[in-house]
Amino acid sequence: MRISFWEREQYLKNIDVFIVGSGLVGLSAGIALKMKRPELKVTVLEKSWLSSGASSKNAGFACFGSLGELVDDLKSMDENTVKETLLLRWEGLKNLRTWLGDKAIGYEENGSLELFGSDEEEHFQDCLEKLDSIESWVSGISGSPTYKLSTDKIAKHNFSGFKHAIENCLEGQIDTGKMLNALVEKAKKIGVQILNGVEVFGFEETGEKVVLNTNEGEFNSRKILIANNGFANKVLKNLDVKPARAQVLITKEIENLNWKGTFHFDRGYYYFRNVGKRILLGGGRNLDYEAETTSEIATSEKIQKALIRLLNEKIAPGLNPEIDMQWAGIMGVGDTKKPIIKSIGVNSVCAVRMGGMGIAIGSKIGVKAAELLLGESTDAS
Repeated sequence: MRISFWEREQYLKNIDVFIVGSGLVGLSAGIALKMKRPELKVTVLEKSWLSSGASSKNAGFACFGSLGELVDDLKSMDENTVKETLLLRWEGLKNLRTWLGDKAIGYEENGSLELFGSDEEEHFQDCLEKLDSIESWVSGISGSPTYKLSTDKIAKHNFSGFKHAIENCLEGQIDTGKMLNALVEKAKKIGVQILNGVEVFGFEETGEKVVLNTNEGEFNSRKILIANNGFANKVLKNLDVKPARAQVLITKEIENLNWKGTFHFDRGYYYFRNVGKRILLGGGRNLDYEAETTSEIATSEKIQKALIRLLNEKIAPGLNPEIDMQWAGIMGVGDTKKPIIKSIGVNSVCAVRMGGMGIAIGSKIGVKAAELLLGESTDAS
C-alpha cells in the first residue's frame, strides 16, 4: 500500500459509501446521499485531476431532445421507454437548475434548430408526420409549446447546405465547467469527500464489507456505487455499456457572429452552438465508429478535419473562423439509450450508460442511484 497511516486515518477510515466517478452522476449521488443521510461518510473516487469522461468535456447542450432524435429513438425503443427517458431529461434538468441555480451553471434557454439537408427529405417527412404526437408528450411535461417549423432561420443565420429546420423552443445550453465546479462545491459543502488520482480496477463484496482494488492499494467501505459511465466496463465486465468518444472543437471569438442557440444536423451526429462569440462544434463519430469506440481520450485527426470543413462550408461560410482548441470526451452508450440503474450485489449499485444525455438526466440518475443504494427504491432498469 502506498498510503501512509495519516492518510488512512484521515481519508479512508470508516467509509460508508465509495462512489466511483466524479462526474455529474457521481457527484449528484453523493449530494443526494448526504441530503438524505447526513451521518454517512461518503467519498467520491476519481482517477483523474478532474472528471475524466464527459461531464467537463461535453458540448454543454442541455439535451432536452430534438424531434429527429426522438423519432429515431422510437425505432429502437418502445413508446413508453421513450416517454420515460423524456421525463427523465425534464426532471433531471429541473433538479440540476434547482440545486445549483441558472447563474452558477451558465444556463441559457436560447432554443435549438434541427437542420436537414436535401438528402434527408425522408427523415424530415418522418419527423413532420410525428411532430403533433411527440409535441403532445413534450408539452404535457413542460406545459408549453416546444417544436415548430423554422426553415426561414437557415438563411437568417447564413448557414449553407440545409433545406429544412425544426425548432425546439425549450432547448438550453450550459457552461459545463461552471456546472462541474458548482457541483463539486455543493458536494464538499455538505460533507462529501472527493479524492482525485484514485483509479478503481475492481471490487469484491465480503460479508458486510466491500473491498476495492485501486492503484493506491485496497480500500474498504460498507457500500459502493459505480458511476463512471463510459469507463464502467473497466470495473463491470458484463454490462451493456461501452465507451463512445466524441470529438469537439471551439473557435476563437468571431466578431460578426449573429446567432445564439444550439443546433443539430445529420441525425444528431453533428452539433454546434455559440459560446459567447465563439462557435463550438462536435460530433462525427459516425465517420469512424470502430476507432471512436474507445476510452482513450485523444483527438482524431480524421474527424477533426471533417469538423473544420463543415465549420467553414456549412456553419460559418465567409467568416473564416480560427480554431482555438480541440478535444475529446468519453460517453457511455449501449444497445438502448435507457440508462442502467441497478443493484449488482448486496451492497453495490451501478448508474451508468447515459447515452449522450448526461447533462439532462445525470443529476436525476444520481438521486435514483442513491435511493437504490439506501433501499428506498427498486432497480430502475
